[in-house]
Amino acid sequence: MKIQWKKLIICIAIPLLVGGLSALLTQSSMETFEMVNKPPLSPPGWLFPVVWTILYVLMGIASYLVLTSGKPDDIALKAYGIQLAVNFMWPILFFNLNLYLFSFIWLVALWLLVYQTIRLFWSASKTAGALMIPYLLWITFAGYLNLGIYFLNN
Repeated sequence: MKIQWKKLIICIAIPLLVGGLSALLTQSSMETFEMVNKPPLSPPGWLFPVVWTILYVLMGIASYLVLTSGKPDDIALKAYGIQLAVNFMWPILFFNLNLYLFSFIWLVALWLLVYQTIRLFWSASKTAGALMIPYLLWITFAGYLNLGIYFLNN
C-alpha cells in the first residue's frame, strides 16, 4: 500500500491542532495541576504534553488507516470526530472551570466514545484499532487522576 502523504499529514494535523487549541485555551493548566492535591502515581506536569502529543499522532495515523483502508467507515470516522470534540472540552472543564466531578463524568463519556471508536476502527483496520488502545489506557489513568483530585480537593 502506497502512503498518501497529503492525507496522512492532514490526518495527523487534525488531532494535533485540536489538542494545540485546547492547550492554548488552558495555558495555566500545569500551574493549576501543581497547586491541587494529587493522588499517588501522579506524573510530573511536563509529561502530559509529551504523552498527549504522542497520542494525537497515533490517533491521526489510526484515522488515516481507516480513511485509506479501502473500506472507510463513515460511522467510524464520525465517532472519531465526536470523541475528538469531547476530548477538546475536557481540559477546559477541568482546568479552566475547575469542575472536577463533572470533568470525571465527561471523561467517562470520552472513555466510552473512544472504546466505541476503537471497535469501529478495528473493523476497518486492526492496526488502526490497536493504535487507539494507548489513548484509551491514558484516559483510564486520567480518570483515576481526575477522580483523585476531585476527592482530595473538596
